[in-house]
Amino acid sequence: MDVTKYETALKERRAALTAHLETVEQELDETPSKDWEDRSSERQGDEVLESLGQAELAELRRIDAALGRIEAGTYGICQKCGEDISTARLDMLPETPFCKTCAV
Repeated sequence: MDVTKYETALKERRAALTAHLETVEQELDETPSKDWEDRSSERQGDEVLESLGQAELAELRRIDAALGRIEAGTYGICQKCGEDISTARLDMLPETPFCKTCAV
């Protein structure tokens, strides 16, 4: 299996996530409004951004782990059973460490 396309896709997604996380961080660091009602709305938005940021950080960790497996030569091998992960699954979830059977 040629892992180059997966490595490229993972690196591109990593760059996009990193850029978005920087934007989220900047938005969360903005000075809150002095108006109480506006501050309440901003806080709700901040909570959504924080949740999104946490999900993106988790994805970033999975991508880093996948890139590590590429470097180690174990990419595309299920971390649980040792069988090959199907290319169809890797096409959908290039950061996955598990085959379809073990992911359940």
